[in-house]
Amino acid sequence: MDQYFESYEELDIHQLMLSDKKRVLTYKNAIFNMKKEFEGKVVMDIGAGSGILSIFCAQVGAKKVYAVEASMLAKTIEQVSIENNVQDTIEVIHSKVEDIHPDSLEKMDIIVSEWMGFYLVHEGMLDSVLFARDNFLREDGLLFPAIAKLYATPCQLPSMYEFWDNICGVSMRCIGKEYRETKSMKPEVLLLHQDNLLAEGKLLAWLDLNCISIEEVNLLGGEDYVSVCEKDGKYQGICIWFAVEFPDGSELSTAPHDEATHWKQTAVVLPADIEVIKNEPIAFKLDLKRDTSNPRRYNIELNLLNAEEIEHDVPCNCHMTKCIVTRTYIEDQANNEGVLSTE
Repeated sequence: MDQYFESYEELDIHQLMLSDKKRVLTYKNAIFNMKKEFEGKVVMDIGAGSGILSIFCAQVGAKKVYAVEASMLAKTIEQVSIENNVQDTIEVIHSKVEDIHPDSLEKMDIIVSEWMGFYLVHEGMLDSVLFARDNFLREDGLLFPAIAKLYATPCQLPSMYEFWDNICGVSMRCIGKEYRETKSMKPEVLLLHQDNLLAEGKLLAWLDLNCISIEEVNLLGGEDYVSVCEKDGKYQGICIWFAVEFPDGSELSTAPHDEATHWKQTAVVLPADIEVIKNEPIAFKLDLKRDTSNPRRYNIELNLLNAEEIEHDVPCNCHMTKCIVTRTYIEDQANNEGVLSTE
């Protein structure tokens, strides 16, 4: 068994995840809201961990729940199912889902999984969900969650910058500069206050888990983006977060303006800040590319671009002349059509 699965045998990790009430209750509510869809159905829980999602599925009347867990926690799930009197419903499979022969099980009506990592795809567990979908889910089966979305926007990072300005009356900006250069080499997981976002989030990726392929998640983002500052501030990094949607229409979001989760947010830190003003466009390209040497990890690359050379959204609210002209033209056309429709 590889180190990835061994790491999930640490109960501290599961206590952290189970303490994330937003995470747990969103899954529970999504399952209980669709009780009728679970009643008498066959369910697979991928990466079952402590077994709590399997328990939820059994509680709403699933006929059979296959709790697939590759770590030694598989034995713990059996104990938890007995403790909750659902041992006749839950069958624990101590294996990676990729190692289960497709013909050894009946087709699943529903697949549930809490597969998301930092910046959505860290740890690469989505691959296992897509494998299970292709090999075990019946054609019109349900996925919990069914949609995943990845967002990014320019932001301020006061913890990376302001901290070093004054340490009990001592300025340490030189250390702060070295600190940020180090931090800019890899993504930083932190909680960012919504007031430190400089613009609305840009949608980097929209993943329909019902049909997306594993190859399509090898590279996320990869386009040129233009964000328009909503206020004056300091451009100090890019904030990344995600959201997933369930078949009942509910959403689990890790955005800074939503209730905090154990995923927090992920920031790409700039080694030096850039002063920006309201309505100023910020252009960037952000790639999340799977690491070929370690498929469970992604390399994040941020390129700062010249906003004058990048195509903007139409309409765009930035202060560049071309966007003001385009915006004015669109408004005039709308006004003219309004006048004609009333005559």
